[in-house]
Amino acid sequence: MGKEVTIVGAGLVGSLWSVYMSKAGYKVKIFERRPDIRQANISAGKSINLALSDRGWKALDKVGVGDQIREIAIPMTGRIMHDLEGKLTAQPYGKDGQAIYSVSRGGVNAKMMDIAENVGGAEIFYNEHCVDVDIENGITYLKNSETGIETQVKSDLIFACDGAFSAVRYKSMQKLDKFNYEQRFIEDGYRELLLPANEDGSYKLDKNALHIWPRGRFMLIALANEEGSFTCTLFMPSKGENSFEALTSKEKVNTFFKETFPDFYDMMPSVGAAWGDHPLSSLAIIRCYPWTSGKVALMGDAAHATVPFYGQGMNSGFEDCSVLAEIMDKHGDDWDAIFEEYQILRKPDGDAIQDLSIHNYHVMRDYVGDPKFLLQKKIEAKINAAHPDKWMPLYSQVTFSHIRYSEALKVGMRQEAIMKEVMDKPNIESIWDSAEIEQEILERL
Repeated sequence: MGKEVTIVGAGLVGSLWSVYMSKAGYKVKIFERRPDIRQANISAGKSINLALSDRGWKALDKVGVGDQIREIAIPMTGRIMHDLEGKLTAQPYGKDGQAIYSVSRGGVNAKMMDIAENVGGAEIFYNEHCVDVDIENGITYLKNSETGIETQVKSDLIFACDGAFSAVRYKSMQKLDKFNYEQRFIEDGYRELLLPANEDGSYKLDKNALHIWPRGRFMLIALANEEGSFTCTLFMPSKGENSFEALTSKEKVNTFFKETFPDFYDMMPSVGAAWGDHPLSSLAIIRCYPWTSGKVALMGDAAHATVPFYGQGMNSGFEDCSVLAEIMDKHGDDWDAIFEEYQILRKPDGDAIQDLSIHNYHVMRDYVGDPKFLLQKKIEAKINAAHPDKWMPLYSQVTFSHIRYSEALKVGMRQEAIMKEVMDKPNIESIWDSAEIEQEILERL
């Protein structure tokens, strides 16, 4: 078998996968529809800051590039919730020493492209739009957006790493008989704001936390950047009361923030003027199957795009890489066997992280500031500390372990049902630390 691979998409997953394929002995060419983001003043797609956790680090470290990303990553050891009066409540993500890591999407994408070239030896071609794919013969048809020149590239394998609205998937896979495809936009959208650093370059907020302003039906979050600023994102309904539709002027934006996020407004009274700096964007979940056909495989968002509320979009895409590499180790160059096991193994996990992401949105916007929710987390932490072999909180399963997403979802929902009954006890605030409550939880596992 030949050793030439085409990767469509020079984003995070495509760049990392090029390193894996190069180390497996393949010559890699990457085709990217955008200009080189390292040379142009443009964003790397949507620019919500990303959160790297254990699954992502495993995939990076497996090919020896994790330390290059650690150079631009800021650890966040927990959440800090901001209430209407500006009171702060901290909640650790896991045990001492556990953290998720904030990285800017543009920064990490540029670094991953450097890694693809310098570590993976990949060639990256820019402004190349995928216009068609011959699945069976491994031919990618491309058109350069600057020159208009059309080319075709034949390779032994094609990996579609070109995002939620994948051209490879649309031009080829979605035309197949019995290809299942679902695209679902959630009713909420998002808009970003940049909270600048203080004049001396210092941070206005604790940089080692993810900040959340939970307000029931909507929320604001903030993640630190390297130079002292915070990337802030407002998630809320697109229409109706307290919606993006209602914020039609600078004055209305200022009033909304002053009343709803008063401590944030105090830090950024210019929020109304900055409102138009970033566009209003939508959020979609995309499910499809099969993920492979002929010489083509879908990876990352092209296979299982999700919403960002568990911080696992990048991590799940990186995990595609490490899992697929493990399957390659098992089957050698038998790509029919590799592709089949890959999609059977990963499809349930792609579905599960989407379900988990929607679940965590409700947790973040509705519950994280609620005293009863915080008490529940305290109880769960106590049980986990005393019986780590029997109870791991759902967030820790997803973020600080390599338990399959599908298994984490199943176990987490069972734990949630147990905790609902425990928290419904009328005097739980006074008896939560008792041996009786601990025993009751253990008996229900």
